[in-house]
Amino acid sequence: MKFGIERFCMNDDMVLFYTGFGDYNNFLSVFNALQPTAVNMIRWSQVQRQRNQSSQFNNTAFRSESLLLIDQFFMFLCRVRQGFSENDLAVRFDISISSVRKFIMTWSNYLYVMLGLLPIWPDKSTINKYIPECFKVLYPNVRVILDCTEIRVQTPSSKVRNSEMYSNYKSHTTMKGLLGIKPNGMISFISSLYTGSISDKEITRLSGIIDLLDVGDDVMVDKGFLIQDLLTPKRAKIVIPPFLRQRDQFTKEQVKETQEIARLRIHLERAIRRCKEYHIFDSVIPLTTAGSIDQIWTVCCLLTNFHGKLF
Repeated sequence: MKFGIERFCMNDDMVLFYTGFGDYNNFLSVFNALQPTAVNMIRWSQVQRQRNQSSQFNNTAFRSESLLLIDQFFMFLCRVRQGFSENDLAVRFDISISSVRKFIMTWSNYLYVMLGLLPIWPDKSTINKYIPECFKVLYPNVRVILDCTEIRVQTPSSKVRNSEMYSNYKSHTTMKGLLGIKPNGMISFISSLYTGSISDKEITRLSGIIDLLDVGDDVMVDKGFLIQDLLTPKRAKIVIPPFLRQRDQFTKEQVKETQEIARLRIHLERAIRRCKEYHIFDSVIPLTTAGSIDQIWTVCCLLTNFHGKLF
């Protein structure tokens, strides 16, 4: 049997391996939701050909392609989930490398738009309805838990660009993004990717998340994430582990507070790990894909919300 999703429809372990979805039914339900608009996708090759033309797109979708629409989606997931190279995918799906590249680019842009339409930022009533008991008791006003994460990218030849992208934390050139989760572990905010030298505070300011907060909201962060001055105009505040300041050691209350925040922030670390389980991010991202890496990162983060029960 040829390589495609139908080959693994009875093997949930392999569906999980190739796509990240827990089983075939989960994968199929997401695809069925996308299919009505996916059949009318604009090909990336069409965009390239008609970019400088005034004529309308001749949108014939992908129905005439050698690869079924559902297998195009499957191939995109294989690319991002397991990090298979374009050459590898061309052999597996028995198509040309240029076709693989076209499908990946088209689906990354399509999913970026479609999944980006989903309202992942919750209102307060939703937060209160699904807030776990551990937050309800200790920090009932937490709206979002924030942290930054980085993706290694190829070192540019330009010294100026290299200095902008160099991350002292990673000792490498990176792209950096801000990620936020609800108290129940679902991803609720994904910023654009910025150059690796940007500070946590600056990326928070530029990302637009401050505008989403309401009066009385708490934002849980780690040490060093000093953004209280950004939150004050919104009458929101940070929940952050205590600092030693000029003391020799923490008080018992501060030790307990540090442990409580660390225990709750672990859910954000797990969310970031789920995003990084898309193995396309294991290796250094080449600059040739820089134009689509923001879309791919956002799509991978959003897809984790479809992977089932979190905790």
